[in-house]
Amino acid sequence: MAGPAVLLAYLIGGAAVFMVMRALGEMAVHNPVAGSFGHYATTYLGPMAGFILGWTYAFEMVIVAIADVTAFGIYMGFWFPEVARWIWVLGIVFLIGGLNLCNVKVFGEIEFWLSLLKVGAIVAMILAGLGIMAFGFSQVGTGHAVGMSNLFDHGGFMPNGVGGLIASFAVVMFAFGGIEIIGVTAGEAKDPQRVIPKAINAVPLRILLFYVLTLFVLMCLYPWPQIGSQGSPFVQIFSNLGIGSAAAVLNVVVISAAISAINSDIFGAGRMMYGLAQQGHAPRGFSKLSKHGVPWMTVVVMGAALLIGVLLNYLIPENVFLLIASIATFATVWVWLMILLTQVAMRRSMNREQVAQLKFPVPFWPYGPAMAIAFMVFIFGVLGYFPDTQAALIVGVIWVVFLVASYLLWCKPRAGQGQPVAEPAELHR
Repeated sequence: MAGPAVLLAYLIGGAAVFMVMRALGEMAVHNPVAGSFGHYATTYLGPMAGFILGWTYAFEMVIVAIADVTAFGIYMGFWFPEVARWIWVLGIVFLIGGLNLCNVKVFGEIEFWLSLLKVGAIVAMILAGLGIMAFGFSQVGTGHAVGMSNLFDHGGFMPNGVGGLIASFAVVMFAFGGIEIIGVTAGEAKDPQRVIPKAINAVPLRILLFYVLTLFVLMCLYPWPQIGSQGSPFVQIFSNLGIGSAAAVLNVVVISAAISAINSDIFGAGRMMYGLAQQGHAPRGFSKLSKHGVPWMTVVVMGAALLIGVLLNYLIPENVFLLIASIATFATVWVWLMILLTQVAMRRSMNREQVAQLKFPVPFWPYGPAMAIAFMVFIFGVLGYFPDTQAALIVGVIWVVFLVASYLLWCKPRAGQGQPVAEPAELHR
């Protein structure tokens, strides 16, 4: 599609995402609460906006989790190609669901090590790739030398022109999905005025390391048209380079990363649905906590929703990933757009003295947020323009209309009468 020009797409998309995170950070530091941006939208845009934003974020996490469990099934196919993918998907859904209902301290420890393994592996893969480039190994079976020439030898840096670059934004923005979970956990941070800015200001470095530099090394190592979708690209490359043991180890790493991502999806959606229940925008049962401080009902609901992923992997295993990635892109960008609009509404409700007291103000106000808002609207146009992603836009519009109707029919009479948001100490992770 975009070819090596996808690096530009990640840089442009990453800049917009960073502006979203700074807008969220401004609100989270100013008023750290459980439920975060769903609560902020209710406060500054109205109860309906909070309802739509909160449920769309939960919807986003469901769709992203389906993509992640699908990726897990694809990765397992590296070792067991004869086993149907849906079997692996079903197994991981039950495993992650069960772990989320266990003692959170034990699972938090597991999550810490999975994240550490993921970061360490990405750095190791980048260093290994740079080492292969430095020593000039040839690609097994192709005879082409690795190096930056691969960025220009297969149709040029932008093989499909500007159109290919624009089309790639649908997948690029999906890749950034879930990064806003920092805001969901704002109410649970012990020192939000220190922790939140530190986490958000690290976003540009994460984008450069985990996306741009990783893709740069990938496309230098191997001709980009030959990198398929039937597994982790790094695993494919090391396997084709004849380094089978490295490919096997990397497959363990990407599987661990997928498990970590699925857990984050369930965690984020659970906390958001908990906040919605506290505001009267979700069934009261969603606010019930287990003895370990986990909103267990939301975990059960997420597990049940992920069974849709099992069904899709059974019915359309070849096309499921593109479909759910496109739908997730709509939900993700909608959430980001609402966050930006909420931050603008908050600023407009404040006087100069209050603005001056903000401890983590968004940069380049008001032009930065305005450009980010325009970019999010542009992404919706991209989804509607290209045939492969039009279905996602249709599903997204239907979803928003459904939420508006649901609010008007069931929630409007109770608007403003929901329980106050729980104190951060009631939730544990």
